[in-house]
Amino acid sequence: MRFLFENNVLDGDLRELSCSGAAVPLQPQVFDLLLYLVSQRARVVSKQELISRIWSDRLVSDSALNSRINAARKALGDDGATQRLIRTVPRKGFRFVGEVREEGAAQPAPAAEARPAPPRLAADRPGVAVLAFENMSGDPEQDYFGDGISEDILTALSKQRWFMVIARNSSFTYKGRAVHIRQIAEELGVRYIVEGSVRKADNRVRITAQLNDASTGSHLWAERYDRELVDVFTVQDDITERIVSAIEPQIHAAESFRAHRKPPSSLDAWDLLMRALSHYWRVTRQDHLEAQALLERAVAIDPGYGQALAVLAASHMFGVHLGWAELATAAPKAEAAALAALRCDHEDAWAHAALGSVCFSTRRLADALSEFEQALALNPNFSLAQGYYALALSYCGRTGDSYEAAQKAIRLSPRDPSLAIYHGIAGYARFIERRYDEAIALAREAIRHRGDLTGAYRVLAVAAGMSGDSALAQTALQELRRTQPNISLHWIATQLPWSTDADRDHYLEGFRRAGLT
Repeated sequence: MRFLFENNVLDGDLRELSCSGAAVPLQPQVFDLLLYLVSQRARVVSKQELISRIWSDRLVSDSALNSRINAARKALGDDGATQRLIRTVPRKGFRFVGEVREEGAAQPAPAAEARPAPPRLAADRPGVAVLAFENMSGDPEQDYFGDGISEDILTALSKQRWFMVIARNSSFTYKGRAVHIRQIAEELGVRYIVEGSVRKADNRVRITAQLNDASTGSHLWAERYDRELVDVFTVQDDITERIVSAIEPQIHAAESFRAHRKPPSSLDAWDLLMRALSHYWRVTRQDHLEAQALLERAVAIDPGYGQALAVLAASHMFGVHLGWAELATAAPKAEAAALAALRCDHEDAWAHAALGSVCFSTRRLADALSEFEQALALNPNFSLAQGYYALALSYCGRTGDSYEAAQKAIRLSPRDPSLAIYHGIAGYARFIERRYDEAIALAREAIRHRGDLTGAYRVLAVAAGMSGDSALAQTALQELRRTQPNISLHWIATQLPWSTDADRDHYLEGFRRAGLT
């Protein structure tokens, strides 16, 4: 359905807004909100109804909702003062008041004129099958627990969207049968198999899980978990979270290794993305530049490759926060790539996280929180989004929430290279709370994991400065200048997006005491 009003055309089928024939870029949630208001224009729509329809009843702040309303108004040339098209009805909600004409969906062009869609060369993403976990307890009544673990892992992996996950009805047909994993992989058309076992005795349970590469017959990862069964569902959730957060990086590493074994001339978009991710997770300036070059090649092969666009946007903004890239140059590129990724797939958690990082660095903190929350709603095990969310919370002044969010990111990602970043974020939250000893300890832990992490040296320098440890502050500042040569009080004051002057001044004072000018 197309809605025509003033010089605008809102196309619900193509998910496009145009004004006088020119496309108007909109974030997916803003488009959904505008489309709903226009379609329900005969009545007032309450805030709760909008939250239910657009955010699926998630907890959403008034500021996040208002920012979306303001964005919709801005796209239409409206504003909160005139309310020419979107009117706020005090204590009631919102109503679209413009005159609208409806048209049916445009008819497809004749077959002779139709242009084929570009090939999806990234469709060769790997497949994963999760087998029913074997019940080792000798009690058939306990099958439910192993099945529950397997189903939860399958569901959580499906939210990753990096790989194809075989449905339960197919993978569970092998339950109780002695079938080699290579045969299972061939029959299901997958590359990776997740299998495991559950042994329950009295009030304790032991769960083992392993990830297998069926093409080579090798084990990529295996772990054992022992738990008290105080609360069955809590244990089930905890084990699922830990297994899923371990499996994803292992598959990425295996796919990256596979891509590096191919000659450069044979690389397709998926291979380029996997190679790029191997550079992305190394968290250095040169690696991110190489990742961006690979991602741009992937997008050139497949312009509609949302995952490559999302990682490209995230990489640009990562460089901004660590001082490798200029905000004015990187942010427009990143925002364009993130919005393009969302147009490809508005349920891609990476795309929402990437857009959130753009909003964060460009001082749209309410929008940033909303995007990170959306990413985590789509994929609760997404540690990178959890870490970004923690950082945004700290700059909003919600330091307690920030610390807890950073701790959750650490639990989700106990092995990957971003662990150092999450410790640094937790340290920054403690610094803002003036708990300098804890901030120093967390910064040192971050540096123990990565000795070249700019953010950790920033926290260590300011916390040491404020605590009066001048020797440690000078050492931290020396290392910071090595990792971020352009660091200065001016850069800090202008490039980092505090919501309060008090937090900014506190941070600057820590640097002054450390000796930065």
